[in-house]
Amino acid sequence: MSQPSFNPHGAVDLSSLARPAPASAPGERASGGSASVVVDVTEADFQTVVLEQSLTVPVVIDFWADWCGPCKQLSPVLEKLAAADAGRWLLAKIDVDANQRLGQAFQVQGIPAVFAVVKGQPIPLFQGALPEPQVRAFLDDLLRVAEENGVTGRLPAGAQEPAPVEEPADDPRWDEAYEAIERGDLDAAATAYRGLLDQSPADAEARAGLGQVELLRRTQGVDERAARATAVAHPDDVDAQCRVADLDLLAGLVSDAFTRLIDLVRRVEGEDRDRARTHLVGLFELVGNQDERVAKARTTLANALF
Repeated sequence: MSQPSFNPHGAVDLSSLARPAPASAPGERASGGSASVVVDVTEADFQTVVLEQSLTVPVVIDFWADWCGPCKQLSPVLEKLAAADAGRWLLAKIDVDANQRLGQAFQVQGIPAVFAVVKGQPIPLFQGALPEPQVRAFLDDLLRVAEENGVTGRLPAGAQEPAPVEEPADDPRWDEAYEAIERGDLDAAATAYRGLLDQSPADAEARAGLGQVELLRRTQGVDERAARATAVAHPDDVDAQCRVADLDLLAGLVSDAFTRLIDLVRRVEGEDRDRARTHLVGLFELVGNQDERVAKARTTLANALF
C-alpha cells in the first residue's frame, strides 16, 4: 500500500475512557505475567496499557470473543506479526463480551475488528479475518503514520522475547471460502462452506464458518437505526426482532440478542413462535454450546415454551 487505507485521525472519542487506572508496567499482562508484545486489556487498565503506551509505540487493538470463529483465525496472525516486529508495536487483545463499554467506545459493529491508537488517537484499521499479507500491509501503513507523528519507540527488552506463537493451520480446503470472504462474495463463501459440510457433515469449523457468513449475509446493507426503530414500533414482528437480534450478536451483545428473542417467544404463538425459536437456536449454535450464556438462555427458553 502506498497510502494508508485508514483515517489516521480516526472518528472515535476515547475521552470517556481516559481515567486513572492501577499502575502497571507497559506491556505487562493484566494477569500480572511478564512483559510481552501481546497483552490482554480490560477497561480497568485501558488508560495505562493503551492510551499512555500509545505515546511511545503504536497500540493495535484486536476486538474478539470466544464464540467468534474468524477471530480464532485472525488472532494468531496478529500475534505472529507482533512477535516478528519485536516491540515496534503492542498488540492489545480485548474481549468485547467482557468489555462492552470499550466496544461501544470504538463503535465496533462486528468482530474481529482491529483498531490502532497512536498518541492517544484512535485509528480504524480493518474488520474481518484478513490473510497475513493484507494484515502486514495495514501494519506497515500504521508504522509509517506513527513515525510521521513522532511515535518511534520500542517496548522494553523483556517484551521482545515472547513465547512462540502457534501459526494457524494452512488447510487448502478452506481456501475457496476464505478467498470469497476476502473479495466480499458472501454467497460464494456460503456455497463453499456448504460444500465442506457435504463432504464432512460433522465438521464443526465449517459449520461455524457457515453460521458466521449467514449472519453477515442477513445483516449486509441493513440500516441499523431504521431496523431498531422498526423493532420498537412492531414488537411482535418476527422478522424485525430477528434482524435486530442479528445486529446485536454481530456487535458482541450476545445476551441482548438472546433476551430479545426469548421475550418474543413469550409474546407470540403458532408459526411466529416457531420461527422465533428456530432463529434463536441458530444463534445458540453460532455462539457455541460451551458458552455459559447459551446454557442460561436455553433454560430460559425452555421455561418460556413450557
